Amino acid sequence: MAKSLRPPVTSNIPLNHLAIIMDGNGRWAKSRGLSRIQGHAEGAKRVIEIARASQKLGIRYLSLFAFSTENWHRSKQEIIGLFTLLNKFLKQELPTLHQHRIRLIISGDLKGIPLTSQRVIEDALKQTEQYSDYYLNFCINYGGQQEIIYATKRISEAVNKKVFDLKDLDVKSFHRFLDTALMPPVDCVIRTSGELRLSNFLLFQSAYAELVFVKDYWPDFTEKVLIKALKAYQQRQRRFGHAHE
Repeated sequence: MAKSLRPPVTSNIPLNHLAIIMDGNGRWAKSRGLSRIQGHAEGAKRVIEIARASQKLGIRYLSLFAFSTENWHRSKQEIIGLFTLLNKFLKQELPTLHQHRIRLIISGDLKGIPLTSQRVIEDALKQTEQYSDYYLNFCINYGGQQEIIYATKRISEAVNKKVFDLKDLDVKSFHRFLDTALMPPVDCVIRTSGELRLSNFLLFQSAYAELVFVKDYWPDFTEKVLIKALKAYQQRQRRFGHAHE
């Protein structure tokens, strides 16, 4: 599989950090006469498949939009089902994370999620914190604008404690106060299901990311679809605001 994307991701098209908006579980289920939770359950099966495929392709950082701050508007039954799936996934796949030396990262406000999920997440974070080869970032109870606000508050606290000087504030130092401090900026954002928007996802980190939109619903987003999307990414010319030569 790796040979289909390389020789390698060329020097002017780096791909260190891939971010995916996993969209379309509900519509996938509806089109098959299934419940929304069944759609989410099928979507959960793609997570490790895509994480392992990304790892084999040499992509060290993968961020997945699992639950947004706006998702609380969904039905109570669906929300309970989503966090039940999350708990089950982390417990079942923790051995896989260990086997492949993948460190779990969480972006978002964990204080707002069910206590059971908080405990499961904290355990998985602690158990994988020694790994530094590959990073899997779940964005849970996450919003990009909210993250920027939280980062600003952290900076204010650091200044008040005299451990940070405002004169040192720039894009690079601001990044250190984000939930993704251990990860580089996003190179590519993929959104499934045919929707053409970022939906408040990793806004600061994706400032110069290439955006790839695919029509497949997330439960249909296989390794083959991933490779097709990344080949589209490789055709781009990343200029970072510079003029085209």
